[in-house]
Amino acid sequence: MSEDFQAQRVRHVREIAEPYLQRGDAVGWFEAFYRAQAGDETRVPWADPIGHPLLSEWLERRGSPPDGARRAVVVGCGLGEECQHVAAAGWRVLGFDVSPTAIDWCRRRYPSSTVDYRVADLFALPPDWERAFDLVVEVYTLQALLVDVRPQAAGLIASLAAPGGSVLVITRGREPEEPAEDLPWPLVRSELDVFPAAGLEQVRFEDLRSRRHEIGRRFRVEYRAPGAPPGSAE
Repeated sequence: MSEDFQAQRVRHVREIAEPYLQRGDAVGWFEAFYRAQAGDETRVPWADPIGHPLLSEWLERRGSPPDGARRAVVVGCGLGEECQHVAAAGWRVLGFDVSPTAIDWCRRRYPSSTVDYRVADLFALPPDWERAFDLVVEVYTLQALLVDVRPQAAGLIASLAAPGGSVLVITRGREPEEPAEDLPWPLVRSELDVFPAAGLEQVRFEDLRSRRHEIGRRFRVEYRAPGAPPGSAE
């Protein structure tokens, strides 16, 4: 894929998102964007049939879960690639997105999938999802949100983790003195402090500045929720 084509796709996202963001609507543009693509995934900049390589690496490093029925959730799942990779690693996966069009797209894209794809708003989560998942995966959602709602969003993501559960965050990164540029906005490391503030323990922080499969800087961070998972000896 040429850089010019990718740049065109990103501009297209910004054109759709800007009116929503200007009036303070942090999530309304997602449905407008997916609907406007009319089922053409080549127009979605973050769509990748093979999933995100940094997630794939992490899953391979971690290995299969102790119990194949343990629950995982993918936040802002988009077109579902990350959900499929997590499910293939042995997790029982729920993927959610605020966009009904995106969720319908996932179901049509993966008609035989075991993933439970659902429409849900991160800012209005079902009560029974709190502390319900042994693995919480967040890839590129926070960076697509306005800066003033990110702390609330991160806290809600943290609230999904069951006792002893893991939270994995993958995002674009930058230094505080570097410009935030335009959507999708890279995060500074201090913006991730909300996860420890929500009670999570940071297990590993990776600042990935140069990868053969990535352009630019990425943060990959693993957290653990307090408490022992069900069935542990603790």
